Amino acid sequence: MPSMIFVLRDGTEREVTAPIGLSVLEVAHKHGVDIEGACEGSLACSTCHVIVDPDWAGRLKKASEDEEDMLDLAFGLEKTSRLGCQLVITQELDGLKVRLPAATRNASGG
Repeated sequence: MPSMIFVLRDGTEREVTAPIGLSVLEVAHKHGVDIEGACEGSLACSTCHVIVDPDWAGRLKKASEDEEDMLDLAFGLEKTSRLGCQLVITQELDGLKVRLPAATRNASGG
């Protein structure tokens, strides 16, 4: 089974199993990693914002226009920022590394 690494807000790394077909947000929730996901993966907020390790950023599918629009609302946006709900684990993403931002902002209005 693939695995992935979360770099937590305190800088520690946590490697977890990442079942194929689950999103990074779902993997985080499965392992108790502190990612909110207020809209439950419906692409209506930016609270599952993660920063993809630069070594992995080029291997991911390009963000959709809707994802880019939501990312514009994210706190601490970086060049490799993505929404965890939009990153789906595949065998090719075995070892994916993402960092949690310092904070999140729920700008969905709800």
